[in-house]
Amino acid sequence: MNRIAIVANDVAMPGEKGLSRLHYLAGLFARSGFQTELITADFQHWEKRPRTKEDMERLQAESGFGITFIHELPYAKNIDPRRILSYRMLANNVRRHLEANEYDLIYALIPDNHLCAVAGAYAKKRGLPFIVDVEDLWPEAMRMVLDIPVVSDILFSYFTVNAKKAYRLADGIVGSSDEYRDEPLKYGVHAPRSKTVYVGTDLARFDAGAAANVADVIKPAGEFWVTYAGTLGTSYDIGTLIEAAGLLQARGRSDIKVMLLGGGPDEDRLKALAQNTAAGVRFPGYLPYERMAAYLKASDITVNSLVAKASQSIVSKIGDYLAAGKPMINTGLNPEFKNKVTADGFGVNVAPGDARALADAIENIYRSPEKAAAMGLNARRIAEAQFDRPQTYLQIVSMAKALLGQNGENLA
Repeated sequence: MNRIAIVANDVAMPGEKGLSRLHYLAGLFARSGFQTELITADFQHWEKRPRTKEDMERLQAESGFGITFIHELPYAKNIDPRRILSYRMLANNVRRHLEANEYDLIYALIPDNHLCAVAGAYAKKRGLPFIVDVEDLWPEAMRMVLDIPVVSDILFSYFTVNAKKAYRLADGIVGSSDEYRDEPLKYGVHAPRSKTVYVGTDLARFDAGAAANVADVIKPAGEFWVTYAGTLGTSYDIGTLIEAAGLLQARGRSDIKVMLLGGGPDEDRLKALAQNTAAGVRFPGYLPYERMAAYLKASDITVNSLVAKASQSIVSKIGDYLAAGKPMINTGLNPEFKNKVTADGFGVNVAPGDARALADAIENIYRSPEKAAAMGLNARRIAEAQFDRPQTYLQIVSMAKALLGQNGENLA
């Protein structure tokens, strides 16, 4: 039985906040006949807390694969020099763990670029196949916070150097969008195999969660819900959405309500803005996944809200939005996703920062129930065809099998 190590600093486990892509993938590898070990930190990035001994023991016992928690230095904020030190220490600890064990294939996540490069160097040293999963772009995402010509290039060169190292060592690239899949090409790297596999969602789990929680989501008769789900932070154009809600109120559309599901560093500021603009905005807070699914199903529009400088491509929440079967308004400027919104017919694009245009788009969908229904059907169709993890992630398993000389799909 082939043994696979999946390496990532930030992995959300069942019951935790954050991105669960690699936990799900580890389970799928295990169910596909691989001896699988998920190697990650003992620090929960999205909640900024160390995992307790009891939590780690429970997760290790409940998973159908091995989980190894490596010690990581805690840090308080996403943009924090201590975080960089923390990741360097984690990479050194992971290196020691890898060297003390034997594997047949290494699968590692970007970011963190340095940890991924360390995993790739181990694979190269042992002559093992190495797959890189690109879920975000560092340092590009950091320019949201600090974008000073020349200065930023110098400060971020560490991330660029390690990205190049990881890509050059890769035998396979998995990207959560076409843009991310093709990122190595910027560095002149042509991986032998590459594939786009969206972060996606488990449609069966989404549908079951929505059905189980539908009675707990109280939607007053006649209300029209426009819903955002995710972090309330600097990458997301939530302020413009609140301003659009205020404009709709002023137009007499008091039945249109904006629902902001989630929490984050900008939550207090956004609540104050909603109060000042007298907008029809509600803050249900961060919800368990199954209850969030019920809110999305009860909504009339979903909003993929991103600011102009956001580096994100096709973000993790898109799978859940599409699963809900509702029309989507996208304010992100990523060309790949903008084209997908229109080509696949599940929504409309609106420029970020333009509250009036956003209010107009919401009102146009509100006034066009037949068009909205058609967009919703298209959204669900795309979710089933392209975003359902139990099916789409099998492409990753096939890549691993091909690299190991098994009977997987030849993706070369």
